[in-house]
Amino acid sequence: MALDWSSVRSEFPVLEQWTYLNSATFGPVPQRAVEAIDQHFQHRNETASLDFLGWFDDADAVRAQAARLIDAEPEDIGFLPSAGIGLSWVIEGLDWRPGDRILTLEGEFPNNIYAPLLLAERGVESVTAPGGLDFDPEAMLALLDERVRVVLVSALSYSSGLRPPLERIGRAAREAGALFVVDATQGITAVPLGADQIQADVILAHGYKWLCCPPGAGFFYMGPRARQALRPTVVSWRSHKDWRNVNALHHGVPELADEAAGYEGGILNFPGIVAMGAVLDLFEQIGRERVFGRVAELSALTRDVLRAAGGVPAADVSEWFDSPIVTARFPDRDVGRLALELRERRIAAAARQGFLRVSPHFFNNEEDIAALGKALAAS
Repeated sequence: MALDWSSVRSEFPVLEQWTYLNSATFGPVPQRAVEAIDQHFQHRNETASLDFLGWFDDADAVRAQAARLIDAEPEDIGFLPSAGIGLSWVIEGLDWRPGDRILTLEGEFPNNIYAPLLLAERGVESVTAPGGLDFDPEAMLALLDERVRVVLVSALSYSSGLRPPLERIGRAAREAGALFVVDATQGITAVPLGADQIQADVILAHGYKWLCCPPGAGFFYMGPRARQALRPTVVSWRSHKDWRNVNALHHGVPELADEAAGYEGGILNFPGIVAMGAVLDLFEQIGRERVFGRVAELSALTRDVLRAAGGVPAADVSEWFDSPIVTARFPDRDVGRLALELRERRIAAAARQGFLRVSPHFFNNEEDIAALGKALAAS
């Protein structure tokens, strides 16, 4: 059945004022998510929040939706307020030994550079493979030895759009006995990220970009292998497996449940979670494969427009940049200034590390991409 994409666009009021091609910075929040937050607070007023335990049941329904998005099980899914906090759970939860290593890529998102470097005081070495236009998976995997405890990469590079072969890296990490940690904040919902397919042990996804959620709403996948290796580092009233029995807390030493929720901590960001549930409803109504296909179509059109404007898309230089984060260098042009000129024409894009970065999502259309081309020609 043909999909009425105009009805999808009507969920995003920002499109009435902007040609919005900047989901790699912030994803616009759909109207249904705003309404879900309003309904949550209305319900709290009506019930005096006396039914708060039921909010956790609602959160568990969203947990199941997030699991379906990445072909996982609900017990493998938890909620997180940011990818940085999720990464801290990994970094602090592992029993590091002097001589251990973390393998990542040059040019990674700052979280993924800072966290390994701060482990130097414990004798842990940060090892980086080339991650720019010279990315070579063989060069990266050649650094994967028995000393590497964690392999840490983004699903998509925030600056260049690099799309590393996650399945290949995950398989190699598992064979080497290392945990494979994927920051999917860039790319979740835009590209397929099945947990088993990419053989990830941990997936972190802050929802404020491609998942189109408010900041502070995100989820993580932590598979059984990771849960065996990582101790929970946040202690709260929900640490004991019988935490729902609120009339009989204070159990002594808590018995931890073997599920990802045990890493979350205490009270959840319920407004953000209900918003996430509304967004995931929209993705499920459209269908994952249809969303992935639409994003791929618009990304290809964007590369055509950038070429026509004199840009050199990263995807023309290396096969590893076939990505919804579409980037291009413009010889003899200041891409920072170019991004500002686009903004003056009500087109939202960005400049990162010498690239003009355009990030179309499923709510965009061909007219948006044509408007980008027209603006580039006039700049």
